[in-house]
Amino acid sequence: MLLLITYDVNTETSAGKKRLRRVAKQCQNFGQRVQNSVFECVVDPAMAKELKYKLEQIIDKEKDSLRFYNLGSNYKNKIEHIGAKASIDVDDTIII
Repeated sequence: MLLLITYDVNTETSAGKKRLRRVAKQCQNFGQRVQNSVFECVVDPAMAKELKYKLEQIIDKEKDSLRFYNLGSNYKNKIEHIGAKASIDVDDTIII
């Protein structure tokens, strides 16, 4: 399933900047960045639960926010991209 994650982390303090880096790094472990604070993650339900838990442990719930959009398994026809910064096909084989 495709899980779209958006976040807003308060970076007025050095602790906030550290949280922002930690949230982004955790999201990168599960998916690809498609905009500054937006990640697309192709995960199964267990991985989604794990990711949500990890992110909740990082943020300050008084200052930061997370949003999760579950686009399901038939997500390809639900996404339309216009403009620069093309994304990779997460279902395709990746050669490193």
